[in-house]
Amino acid sequence: QVQLVESGGGLVQAGASLRLSCAASGRTFSSNAMGWFRQAPGKAREFVAVITWSGGLTAYANSVKGRFTISSDNAKNTVYLQMNSLKPEDTAGYYCAAGASISAVARGLFDSWGQGTQVTVSS
Repeated sequence: QVQLVESGGGLVQAGASLRLSCAASGRTFSSNAMGWFRQAPGKAREFVAVITWSGGLTAYANSVKGRFTISSDNAKNTVYLQMNSLKPEDTAGYYCAAGASISAVARGLFDSWGQGTQVTVSS
């Protein structure tokens, strides 16, 4: 199993940027894709972005496309989520997840997930 630890959340004003990190350890070779999800209080979990370890293929939710960028550093077993032009509606707990493929992760079929990091955007 892959262990995932997120970091980088915080409280920012609308329009600011944050970069989240997700450090993976353990059986990282067993997961081909890494993704980010978010969940706000009282709302359903929402897919944000996903990337493959191997070829850097990516996919994004429409709500973040053009503002968020997912990337990976294979040497560090770390996935990043660069979040620009943040909006109050981006406020949520952000969770990193590992899965077998982009489609699996995007559908919420995880092998592993982290404890999350809170992002709060004030207006």
